[in-house]
Amino acid sequence: MTEALFYHLEHQPLERVLPSLLEKTLERSWRAVVRAGSPERLDALDLHLWTYRDDSFLPHGSAADGSGSHQPVYLTVAEDNPNGATVLFLVDGAGLAADGADVTGDYQRIIYLFDGRDGDALALARSAWKQAKSSGLAATYWQQEDSGRWVKRA
Repeated sequence: MTEALFYHLEHQPLERVLPSLLEKTLERSWRAVVRAGSPERLDALDLHLWTYRDDSFLPHGSAADGSGSHQPVYLTVAEDNPNGATVLFLVDGAGLAADGADVTGDYQRIIYLFDGRDGDALALARSAWKQAKSSGLAATYWQQEDSGRWVKRA
């Protein structure tokens, strides 16, 4: 059964949380797709993943780079999965799937990251939560404490 993990960002921005989650994904030898809500956000994430830390980078690419099947982390705004990823990250309002589409695809884990300080993002996350539950996904909700530690709330 596909898991859907909802991460409520309150104390750290996406730019800080996403790289650490992607690192953990790659450590497990999993491939990932990161679906962003807009092409502009996709471009910003692309640059950030190369430069987020002085001593490291996350290997990734997008359709602009070609050879999507070779990318351990593939960035997109579409509902594609050219690298055969089993983990899908949804950021900045990217949806689970178009109405009537299979929300799981080939994914074993769907990670939905949303900014808890943004009312629109909260509304989209609530809608995605309902869609995940109605689709039969094993959904869990994670909230960040002041210390940065993630706590399962539902």
